[in-house]
Amino acid sequence: MSSSVSEPTESSPAGPTVKSSPRGGLASVSRLVKLGRCKNVVVVAGAGISTASGIPDFRTPGTGLYANLAKYNIPYPEAIFNIDYFSNDPRPFFSLAKELYPGRHRPNYIHYFIHMLHHKGLLLRMYTQNIDGLEKISGIPDDKLVEAHGSFATASCHLCYTPFPAQEAKSSIMSDKVPVCTFCQATVKPDIVFFGEDLPEKYFLHSKDFPKADLLIVMGTSLQIEPFASLVNTVRSTVPRLLLNRDAVGPFQKVPLKKGDYMELGDLVDTVRRFAEILGWHSEIQDLMAGRENGTILTSSFPASSVLSRNVRGRGPTQTKTTGLGRRGASEPRGRIPPKSRPGARGPSSSSEKSDSETDSKSTVSTVSSSPSN
Repeated sequence: MSSSVSEPTESSPAGPTVKSSPRGGLASVSRLVKLGRCKNVVVVAGAGISTASGIPDFRTPGTGLYANLAKYNIPYPEAIFNIDYFSNDPRPFFSLAKELYPGRHRPNYIHYFIHMLHHKGLLLRMYTQNIDGLEKISGIPDDKLVEAHGSFATASCHLCYTPFPAQEAKSSIMSDKVPVCTFCQATVKPDIVFFGEDLPEKYFLHSKDFPKADLLIVMGTSLQIEPFASLVNTVRSTVPRLLLNRDAVGPFQKVPLKKGDYMELGDLVDTVRRFAEILGWHSEIQDLMAGRENGTILTSSFPASSVLSRNVRGRGPTQTKTTGLGRRGASEPRGRIPPKSRPGARGPSSSSEKSDSETDSKSTVSTVSSSPSN
């Protein structure tokens, strides 16, 4: 499987409507957390977690980013993030980048819920497709965050990968100028991963994180961009997976759901708030939000014992063969490339370190009122 970002293909129909269950997914997963069965939580998130911050997602008809790109005069929506198209004409992306640069938006309740997972000592890692930087602004530490599709925090030449001062690149783009590499004279861009480019080195932490996870939370994503979308299939078969989304996506389209899979469909902020209330975290998240906005940052983390039962322990490690997301390195330019400047360097190798957590709960799905697409 490729380790470079590929453009989405048409998704398969969602199939029959999944009926609500009287036993909700939030309650079932919350029970596992309270019992101490989930100590290494991996979060996979997409653009849907930022729509409440005023940032449009990509694919919602009428309001999504791809539905409003006519002014950029591009042949098809995804071309604006296609590296070959950018190489030929960077101006459409730079016009869009002026609107996408971080600083105009603030994190919302969802970002702070994920921060609270870290604060409680439960977050193993968050893998985000987003380039808005709101995860970092909410206080999620860099070592707990994988920005799988890059960020605006750094910049480099799109051809030889020579680093370029990020603020200088931003100033040029905001002034409608094209930043140029001092090494090869090609165009510089923020280190956002385009279609056809390799994923950042940090992405390959997945080879250790997903086999170690004992709970996977999937939030606000269409699961259409590979290889990111396939990450959700690399946790062990005994690990519970919870989808919080507007629509059923990926493996959660299956009817009936696989044992250990859960869904809560509807407005994402409302769903996450209900999740926090069941866990008893709502007031702490409100305090965290207020503290971050007022500059009073909580510095101490709660010990895991404050939310985990000491009487429940996971079983010993099991051997599971990791699948598919190996390093390829294709589509990288060759030639005069400064040492250690390439973002697609080989990541960590697969780890045999595993932990296990089984659930005696059956798959459930609960549906609430719809909201803008995630």
